[in-house]
Amino acid sequence: MIRFEQVTKRLGGRVILDDLTFEVARGEVFVIVGPSGTGKSVTLKHMVRLMTPTSGTVWLGDQAVSRTDGEALRRLRERFGYLFQGGALLGWMTVAENIALPLQEKTAMDSAAIARRVAEVLARVGLEEDGDKSPAEISGGMQKRAGLARAIVRNPEIVLYDEPTSGLDPVTSRTIDRLIKELNATLGVTSVVVTHDLHSALSIGHRIAMLSHSRIVELADPAGFIASKNPDVRQFLEAQFITQTGRKEGSP
Repeated sequence: MIRFEQVTKRLGGRVILDDLTFEVARGEVFVIVGPSGTGKSVTLKHMVRLMTPTSGTVWLGDQAVSRTDGEALRRLRERFGYLFQGGALLGWMTVAENIALPLQEKTAMDSAAIARRVAEVLARVGLEEDGDKSPAEISGGMQKRAGLARAIVRNPEIVLYDEPTSGLDPVTSRTIDRLIKELNATLGVTSVVVTHDLHSALSIGHRIAMLSHSRIVELADPAGFIASKNPDVRQFLEAQFITQTGRKEGSP
C-alpha cells in the first residue's frame, strides 16, 4: 500500500534517510523503532509529502506521493489521519470542538451530523464524558486519546502515529496500544507507528522496522525481531531489558 523505493533524504548536508526500501501492507500495523535522530519521524512525513526525498520515490498504491502536488496531493492527504506527538489540540477549543474541526473544514456535514460523529469517536476512545472540557483540563493520556479521535473522525484509510506513548505512564501507554489494535481490528485501518517504546512495538506491530544510522537494519515480525542477531537491534532490546525470549527483565 505504502512503498518506499531507494529513498534518500539529506538535510543541511547530513544524510537523514539512506536508501530506504520497504513496503507497508494494507491493514497492517507497521512499527518503526530506533534511537533518536535516525529519521523515524522524517519517514512518516514523507508518506504525506510534508517532506520530499532528495532521491528515490514514495508510493501510495500506484500514485507517486513524492511527485504529487496541488489538488491531487490534497486528496491524497485526506486518506490519512495523523496523531502528532503532543496531541496538537487547540487550547481555546473544547475537546469536542477540536475533534469536530476536520469535519467542519473538510466536509458538508450539518451540525447535527457532526455532533453525532464526534460523540461516536469520543466513545470509541473512552472520552464520552469529556467532550466539553478544554485540553488543559484533561491528562496527557486523555489528550493523546482526543488527538486520536480527531485523527480518525473522517474515517481515514491510514493513520500515522508519531510517538503515541511518549511521556505517558505505563498503564496509559498500554491503553493507547489497545486503541491502536482495536482500530486495526475493527476498522481495518492501516497504521504506521513511530515509537521508542519497544514494549509497545512488540505488542501492537505486525512487523517492526528498526532504523539505525539512517538505514533499516532489521525488518521482521515481533518474534523475528526479538531473535535478531543484529548488534544494533540487540543493544536496543537489551537497553529496555528485553531478552531473546521476549521477556522483560528488571534492571541490575
